[in-house]
Amino acid sequence: MPFRYRLQKILNYRENQREEQRLKVQKAQAAVNEAENNIKKNNQAIVDTKNGMRSADPTLYDYYDKFLKHLYEEAERLEQIRQELQEILDEEIKKLVKCEQNVKVLEKHKDKNKEIYLQEEKAEELKQFSELGVTRFFRKKTENQQ
Repeated sequence: MPFRYRLQKILNYRENQREEQRLKVQKAQAAVNEAENNIKKNNQAIVDTKNGMRSADPTLYDYYDKFLKHLYEEAERLEQIRQELQEILDEEIKKLVKCEQNVKVLEKHKDKNKEIYLQEEKAEELKQFSELGVTRFFRKKTENQQ
């Protein structure tokens, strides 16, 4: 009879949870990457505006200053969003680690049960061989006596 793990349904459920959590982590990581890209774009816009300001007409400096102020406020807002998304990502990673631990515990338990099962199978097989040996011995002994 082949090995059958009695907690297989629970193991499958925990593996599914782990996979779902991996997807959540991937989505959170993508959101953080997108926020970082937005920050890079904003920083590039700041640099471009400063370079444009150097070659612009002095009467437009006031508009450039207002626009730069807006870009710096936008940079602060984007950094705050990135930090919030990073915190969410960290929480999702913690949940993933917990799911991984739950799965590993059951896999270890399954491996131990399988080892015990194999040892019991081996002992049963040895017992059958031993009984066959005893039967053969007595059969030969009776044949020799006759």
